[in-house]
Amino acid sequence: MIRGAQLLLVLAALALWVASRLTWVEVASFDGLGQPKTTALRGGSWSTALLPLAVLLLAAAVATLAVRGWPLRLLAVLVAAASAGMAYLGVSLWVIRDVAPRAADLALVPVADLTGTQRHYGGAVLTVAAAACALVGAVLLIRSAAKARTGAGKYVAPAARRAAAQQESSGDSMSERMIWDALDEGSDPTTDPTNPDTKGR
Repeated sequence: MIRGAQLLLVLAALALWVASRLTWVEVASFDGLGQPKTTALRGGSWSTALLPLAVLLLAAAVATLAVRGWPLRLLAVLVAAASAGMAYLGVSLWVIRDVAPRAADLALVPVADLTGTQRHYGGAVLTVAAAACALVGAVLLIRSAAKARTGAGKYVAPAARRAAAQQESSGDSMSERMIWDALDEGSDPTTDPTNPDTKGR
């Protein structure tokens, strides 16, 4: 699951980088003196958080190699929060009723000179897809941390297992595993500790 989460985080970071290079809004303006002008606002300009979020996802993908347990869960929560931010950035292009004021400000064009704006949704779609990948990656990280904790709870150290085998070696019945553990420890499982004369019988 760790490898799958890493792959999803890298893909999400790549999608954010591509989205930052695509045009999100085009601004058409005319000042009454020269020719009409069209300014393309890329994702990196329209949503300046795209590239930092991409870097964050790459850092999280690398960090999964070094962290386990509760730090891994904390990292998963951070990735999930970042995915919520990405989804907001993508969906905002749809829900904003009028992009003209913001577009004019980013394009350094007076609002009075605006003749129109046009939205391009390719970058926003990629951003939402990146958010979905990051969210799935966060879920995989949390499941991996939970699975590792469960596995650690079931693990029994070899010394403890051998000690248990020694304690059970005097019983009437022993499992094959206990017999081999006792032999590894150097004790004879067929010996009755209450009767030394039975040694070797």
